[in-house]
Amino acid sequence: MANDPSEVVGPVSGATYFGTEVREWRLARGLSQKQVGAPARYGQQYVAKVEAGERMASPEFATGCDQVFGTPRTFARLRDRCAERGGYPDWFEPYVLLEQQASAILNYSNSVIAGLLQTEAYAHAMFRKGCPTDDLDETAARVARRLKRRQVLEKENPPLVWVVLDESCLRRVIGSPAVMAEQLAHVIEEAQSPRFTLQVLPFSSGEPAWSLAFTLMKFGDSEPDVLYQETLGAGHVTDSRKTVADASVLYDRLRADALSPEASIDLMRKVMEEWTA
Repeated sequence: MANDPSEVVGPVSGATYFGTEVREWRLARGLSQKQVGAPARYGQQYVAKVEAGERMASPEFATGCDQVFGTPRTFARLRDRCAERGGYPDWFEPYVLLEQQASAILNYSNSVIAGLLQTEAYAHAMFRKGCPTDDLDETAARVARRLKRRQVLEKENPPLVWVVLDESCLRRVIGSPAVMAEQLAHVIEEAQSPRFTLQVLPFSSGEPAWSLAFTLMKFGDSEPDVLYQETLGAGHVTDSRKTVADASVLYDRLRADALSPEASIDLMRKVMEEWTA
């Protein structure tokens, strides 16, 4: 068993390193995945994903490992060190994998339309603004990867999607007025789906319950809910029960202050007309 994440040869993520350690210790003790997850009340499926490096373990799970393996604070410290390494080699890939598996996606967008709902022109304008030195081929590749995420909304059993858009998302010009009009028309079209709920948080509602964008993903009874947030150059996924519960309360407050779905679509149509005037 390795003793330090820095000793691993090759581009191994923090999540993969931690998962490998859990698997090696579990097999050495002759335990099942269910037995390892029991102290923190995680099921076999969750443990399997941790061991495969598909999910960074929660602090509670790491503490449970220390309890099962008789290693006070060893896995808790290891989990913290692995998380500090960024958790994954590609910081956004974990989110994409979770997005594809989620049964429900709850997003709050505070200034720009969420990537899952962006049109090609809108995404292109976003990438050109954020990465102006990229050549056009690289920008096109970035846009293609973003648009590919729409497939999650088109599969046989798509997730329930609930989006709260701050009014600034409707009024901040991205690209051009024509790009904005097309983008709002696309979101309105998506909002017609029975599996999609859209609410606009209007300026008139005052100070929002939370000022930063975030996404909650739900997976049913077998797996814990997950919170995703972004900072400069990195994304952070956590399934810590307390953190996710706090975010869920904030999301409830945001949508309680937002317009009804019907009034939200009416406002979006009004703003879309303003962009085309």
